[in-house]
Amino acid sequence: MRIATLTSGGDCPGLNAVIRGIVRTAADFGSTVVGYEDGWVGLMEDRRIQLYDDENIDRILLRGGTILGTGRLHPDEFKSGIDRIKANLEDAGIDALIPIGGEGTLKGAKWLADNDIPVVGVPKTIDNDVNGTDYTFGFDTAVCVATDAIDRLHTTAESHNRVMIVEVMGRHVGWIALHSGMAGGAHYIVVPEEPFDIAEICKAMERRFQMGEKYGIVVVAEGALPKPGTMDFNEGGVDQFGHQTFNGIGQVIGDEIKRRTGHDVRTTVLGHIQRGGTPTAYDRVLATRYGVHAARACHEGKFGICVALHGEHIDLIPLEEAVGTLKRVPIGRIRTAQQLFG
Repeated sequence: MRIATLTSGGDCPGLNAVIRGIVRTAADFGSTVVGYEDGWVGLMEDRRIQLYDDENIDRILLRGGTILGTGRLHPDEFKSGIDRIKANLEDAGIDALIPIGGEGTLKGAKWLADNDIPVVGVPKTIDNDVNGTDYTFGFDTAVCVATDAIDRLHTTAESHNRVMIVEVMGRHVGWIALHSGMAGGAHYIVVPEEPFDIAEICKAMERRFQMGEKYGIVVVAEGALPKPGTMDFNEGGVDQFGHQTFNGIGQVIGDEIKRRTGHDVRTTVLGHIQRGGTPTAYDRVLATRYGVHAARACHEGKFGICVALHGEHIDLIPLEEAVGTLKRVPIGRIRTAQQLFG
C-alpha cells in the first residue's frame, strides 16, 4: 500500500509525531508513505516528498511545527480542484490519504471521502474544539505554555499592585483559557461560551484590593465577547478563508478595568507562542497514537473515518461526527471555575 499524508490549517505541537507514527506503522505493513507539502495546496500542485522509515523520522518527534509545512486553501478553490486532486493521487499511486488538521481540514476530508477518495482523518487543533474526541494533540502544550506565563505574571503583578490581563488562543471555545486559568490560579476567566459583564470583572478585582490582595490575574480567550449593552466593542470581521478575525479583546478589557477602577493594568497577549516549540510528552504520545491508528485503519480498509480519543482508547468515528459542531466548554465546567474567582 502507498499512503499519503498532509498537514493543513494552523500548525501545532505534535504534528511531526503523527507523521512519524504513520511512517513507522506503514513500514511494519511493508507500505510506503509520501507527504504533500503545504497542506491542500501541495496536493493540488502535486508537490510531494517521500518519507522514509529511518533515523531521521525519529528525530522529528520532539520538533514543533510540521516538516511538511502547512497552509490554507479557500473551500471553493479546493472543491473546484477535485479532478486535479484525483489525478494527482492516481499518478502517485496513492491508495489512501491521511489529512491531519482541525475542523476545516476534516470538512475537506469528508468532502473527499464523499467523492470516493479513501480518507482517514486525524484531528488537530490546540483549541481542543473538534467534536467527537476527548482531546486533540497540541492542546496540552498550549495549556502548559499559558500556565507557565500566568505563573510568572503572579509575582510581577503582586510586586507592582497591578491587574494583569492574559489573552490566550480560543476563537470560538475557551478550553485553553479554562484549563490554564484554573491551573495558574487566575482570579477571573473569560470564555467565548458565556458573554462577560465587564462590571462583574471590575467588582472581582476591586474586591481583591479591598481584601488586601493587591493584584489580580484575568485570563481571556481571544474570541470572548461582552454581554450586549455592557460595553462597546468592535467584533472584527472575517478573512479571505471565512475565518473570524479579532480586535484584541484582552487589551479592551484591560483598558476598561483601568478606566473604571483606576488600578494599574497590563495586558499580555501570548499569541503564537502557545503553538510553537517542543510538544509536551502527553501531546507526543497522543499524536503518535493517532498516527499509528490512522495507518492501521488504512491497511484495514476503513475509510471515511477519523481517529478519536475516548477515555484511554483510540476509536474510529465517522468523519461527519467530527465536523459541523464545535466542542464547546460545558456550562458546568465554567461554573466550577467560577467558584475560584476573586
